[in-house]
Amino acid sequence: MRTLLDLAGLDGAPDVVRLAVLVLASRTPSETGVVKIRTSELGRWIGMSASYTASDVVAGLRRSGVVSVDTEKGEYREDIGLECKVLPLWAAQGVVGHPLNLTKKEYATLQRLLEAVMAPGWKHRDGRVTPAGLIGTRTGRGAATDRLALLLLVLEARETGRVRQCGGTVDTKRGRAAATVARLLGCTASAGERVLERLEGRELVLRVRLKTGSGMANRSRLMVPAVAAAHGRTVADDVQEDRAEAPEPKFSDPGVAAGPGGAPETETEPQVSSLPVTDVPAVAEPDVAAALHTDHSHPVTPVSSLALCGGFSGEGRGGFGDLPDRACAREEQADDGAAAVAASTSPVAEVGPLRGEKLQESPADERIGQRTAVAGAGGRPKAVDWEKAQQQRVGLPDDLRLRVALGPVSGLWARLSGWQQDQVEAATKVELERLAGLLEQPEVAPRLLADRLTDRLSETGGEALVTTPYGWLIGRGLVQRQACSDRRCDDGIRLDTGGDCASCASLLADRRAVRARVRTETAADLSGAGAAELRAACERRLREHTVLEAERTRLRHARAVVEVARRRAAAAQRREREVAAERARRSAPCAECGLPDAAGLCPPCSYARRTNLLVQEAVDLAVAVRADLNDVQQVAQLTARCEADTRTLIAEVCRRRGGDEVLVAYAAQEVAERVRDERRAAALRRLAESEEAMAEADAVYEAALRRCPRAVRGAEAAADDACRRAAGYLLRSRLGQLQVVRARAAAGRAHHEAA
Repeated sequence: MRTLLDLAGLDGAPDVVRLAVLVLASRTPSETGVVKIRTSELGRWIGMSASYTASDVVAGLRRSGVVSVDTEKGEYREDIGLECKVLPLWAAQGVVGHPLNLTKKEYATLQRLLEAVMAPGWKHRDGRVTPAGLIGTRTGRGAATDRLALLLLVLEARETGRVRQCGGTVDTKRGRAAATVARLLGCTASAGERVLERLEGRELVLRVRLKTGSGMANRSRLMVPAVAAAHGRTVADDVQEDRAEAPEPKFSDPGVAAGPGGAPETETEPQVSSLPVTDVPAVAEPDVAAALHTDHSHPVTPVSSLALCGGFSGEGRGGFGDLPDRACAREEQADDGAAAVAASTSPVAEVGPLRGEKLQESPADERIGQRTAVAGAGGRPKAVDWEKAQQQRVGLPDDLRLRVALGPVSGLWARLSGWQQDQVEAATKVELERLAGLLEQPEVAPRLLADRLTDRLSETGGEALVTTPYGWLIGRGLVQRQACSDRRCDDGIRLDTGGDCASCASLLADRRAVRARVRTETAADLSGAGAAELRAACERRLREHTVLEAERTRLRHARAVVEVARRRAAAAQRREREVAAERARRSAPCAECGLPDAAGLCPPCSYARRTNLLVQEAVDLAVAVRADLNDVQQVAQLTARCEADTRTLIAEVCRRRGGDEVLVAYAAQEVAERVRDERRAAALRRLAESEEAMAEADAVYEAALRRCPRAVRGAEAAADDACRRAAGYLLRSRLGQLQVVRARAAAGRAHHEAA
């Protein structure tokens, strides 16, 4: 989870996009890596509406570059079907030691975890009910943030349900628990506190405030009761153990966010509310999931209102098997929805268009059924129900854009059959979409198409002279006649400006110049010939020139085809070499231990290399601060002693943790990194108290007061920044000096051995 959330593409992304990436990763098939899911189903998993998911979440996934998204468009060009692939997850397949290199069992475990936490719930057709997850009924504003926070808390919780809280100094007004949630989400402490309060309101997490033996307030604990219950324990067990333990010295600042109170009741309380969540306060930070989206009511039930046969996305829809229910069908029942929910005692509504019952067909449905019955492969009519296909519509389509575009040919429209009207309507929509993409003002596309049809009728001589209306509309009336290479040209007129096409004028000028040149050359060659002979010779030379130009064009095209084929072949060879190099790299044995198929370095050896580098950095930080860098012997002695102590400390910590070879090597790397960071912080604190750093801070403080004598706080802040910068500069200087001393010592030893 952390590897996915720390990807560069998700840096600054909204919580709803980050949660969508985790949901898609959990549903990724181990064989193909492609997740097929409907937009509405993805919205149910992240607690958002289908419209918001299609308009904002899918766009955010595309912008992140983490997920490749292929969509299936709905009736209104919205994204209804998604084919997604989490690229980093699939790229890590087969990479030994990579945290995203998951096996089939690990994929199943990941999916079961997300189902337990946030599954939306399903009602199957056989009567079985899959209940919602812990927070599966939480929808609306901030729902994605709450779901992500609970998921991260579950992952951070121990078997007792206790979440290890962050260390260091925190905001005492918020408390250490709120700071822990804020650091997990990457938001401010105030936003973390609001998220924590909402989770507490749903009894998903608990803040337990312990007491000392004298009854005074002691440390607070952040608990996830569901994790404790899954391991057969209760929150009270951990509270009793914590009361018997001595306070941990590194948590010197107790969290005060939780109110006073004793241990919670030992009986396990239900953690999924059966009431809709519609009054949760808005989240301002870090993410307002629908800040710019229209607010809708969210009448949520513990289980989904969809009737499914297997609990998979995309099933249980009324109407067409591949299309969602019509929006009008849902809106017509919106007024009766509240009364139906109030009158029902079951958590699942009894009737409705999304409950799996048969819907009443509307005239629009009948029309769609007619089209489906008569449409076959390639859009050709079938013999079945041919009478229905011949049914005509009295007037033009109801769409205002189509009525404007087809207005000049309304007489031809009336002469078409029902099937022909459908085909002309579809072709008109396609042409309108194409014109809208060419114009700076897409709304004028219907008017331009109407002008084109008017001009075509004028050329023909009127509707009365059109003998085959369908063929004329499809093959002549709706077709753009592009006279040059400009896509905006139609019969020499620019579609976007309405003026003459400059490309056509240039082409016409070139042709006239060629004709004038050929005429001049012919007259010079045949000075005594008559007018008829000159005209025939001129026409002959023009035909020869045209044939020559056509041959030159053909040769240019042939060379271009050869060049494209050459480039494609080179690209294919380059890809093959890259694949072969990658295959060779993966099959290379470990350079340290010789383990085959280790991609050059097996995980234990890789961790060991990293550990050695971290130990060297930690030793350098300690020696640079403590040793006299002018004394080579002291530097060598302190380096050896510090390195031995550091490796002993790391080995002792790893021995207490236990585990196999790979786990021990990974733990050693983590411990070494923590030791390196602690020593760096200690070195900076020590150098910040040096004379050089204090002198720099005093100088900055005095300069700030001279600029603004009353800005004492600003001067103090500037002095602190200067002190930290000076400490960092001193540390870098000492580290560089230490490397020079060691290089000189090594050169001296080499010279002595050579002598």
